[in-house]
Amino acid sequence: MKKLFIVLVVLFFAENVEAQLFNKERLANLENFDKRFLTWGYYLGFNSYDYKFDYINQNQDDNTDVLVVSDGGFNVGLIGDLRINNYVNIRLEPGLYFTQRNLTFPGFVEEKDFLREVKSTYIHVPLLLKLSTKRLRNIKPFLIGGFSTSINLSSNEENPEDNEQGRFRTTRNTYYYELGFGIDFYLYYFKFTPSIRGVFALNDELVRDDDPNSLWTSNIGKMATRGLFINFTFQ
Repeated sequence: MKKLFIVLVVLFFAENVEAQLFNKERLANLENFDKRFLTWGYYLGFNSYDYKFDYINQNQDDNTDVLVVSDGGFNVGLIGDLRINNYVNIRLEPGLYFTQRNLTFPGFVEEKDFLREVKSTYIHVPLLLKLSTKRLRNIKPFLIGGFSTSINLSSNEENPEDNEQGRFRTTRNTYYYELGFGIDFYLYYFKFTPSIRGVFALNDELVRDDDPNSLWTSNIGKMATRGLFINFTFQ
């Protein structure tokens, strides 16, 4: 269903974009839109979260890696955009992100031991710098990047139970840097923007088990999120 939704959205807007880009009259839509000091909007999108693991001891001959499989998720949020000049904007994009990662730990036989389902609900707040090219009729490509923080409402950080009881714990707060690109399409009544962005955590998110020799966490030096966001913005 997610793939079908993406295809339908892309086809719908591709038809509108094609009609406007190749219109013989070459009409410019929303000519004064970028002259506003503040603009608002909202976005819908999809995400794929992963974890990058650094290990304390790793032997290439041994199976010591934790396998991560992402189920994917979706995003919804708001946009506040502050214009600096024709090419530079500062953006705040608070949103709610839902995702799930399934972790498979080596060295176990039973599923109740080797499988951990990590469901996450993030309040994600990025502060971003948007660098745009000159507007080309009804399109404007851009690069975007910045820093962000999130609160994981499903972290289990304060839960006294750990992996011995089947509870995988992560930190509640995470800090990231983000990099991406997109294209603004100026349509008849609003601006539509598809974008893609990579997100990389800066801090260790693993809450280790109480047992220092835990088979789940003792060999992990750092666990940090990596993510890919695909957002569709409406302003």
